[in-house]
Amino acid sequence: MSVRKKRLILLAGVALGALGGLVAYTQQSKPLDPFEEAMRQREMYLETFGILPGELYVAEGEELFHRKGPSGRTLEACDFGKGPGVIEGVYALLPRYFPDSGRVEDLESRVYTCMQTVQGYKPQEVKREEVRAITFYIASKSSGARIQVVPKHPKEIAMYNLGRELWYTRAGPRDMSCAVCHERYAGQRVRLSPVMSPRQGLGREWPAYRFEEDAFYTFEDRIDFCYESIGIPKPEFYSEVHIALTTYILAEATKAGHSFLELPFFTR
Repeated sequence: MSVRKKRLILLAGVALGALGGLVAYTQQSKPLDPFEEAMRQREMYLETFGILPGELYVAEGEELFHRKGPSGRTLEACDFGKGPGVIEGVYALLPRYFPDSGRVEDLESRVYTCMQTVQGYKPQEVKREEVRAITFYIASKSSGARIQVVPKHPKEIAMYNLGRELWYTRAGPRDMSCAVCHERYAGQRVRLSPVMSPRQGLGREWPAYRFEEDAFYTFEDRIDFCYESIGIPKPEFYSEVHIALTTYILAEATKAGHSFLELPFFTR
């Protein structure tokens, strides 16, 4: 049985588990702590299935990483920041400038680039779901690693500055910015979810599996979710908006000395 089929079977059970969690939540006299509930669900899945949803997704990403593209090459020929094929710890260094593409790239945009330039896929042949799975696989190799995003190249500094501008710029029908939520309300909760600023470690838990939505989220997915939540059209995947915000957020997390959590993270 393929990894994809195993994942689909597991997710069917996960969906039932999430429903059970929702029922339990509605029966409580006071709201459950979202992280405590996430850990309860995590342990339940481990006891029931012996594996977490994110682990199967990582396995699927590993298969795709080693799959030959139209050029006959795999992503082992791609340089993710430490040389061709080296993926241990690279997620903790991204976004960064890559001379071969001439641009600053986060992990997702780097996968997207290499699937074209290394593996020979045409842009329209690169499937978002495959990029997401490969991102989970590569990111898992930086689980627990200290974040080390320190803009040095002029284009990295420019991307950091753009990210900071985007962070503080108010826009949309609600006149909101990233900073309004993540700084003004840092330490509080929105829809039961804890709100963090970059200096508090925002970004260190992605990519993640969210059981309440039965979905896998990369950091770009999470940024899109924020944009949609405040009524701003979400940017195209692999865009400068995603990369700039990621650069700013993780550079600030670096200054505060944060490390990634266990990746892929299992969240509420």
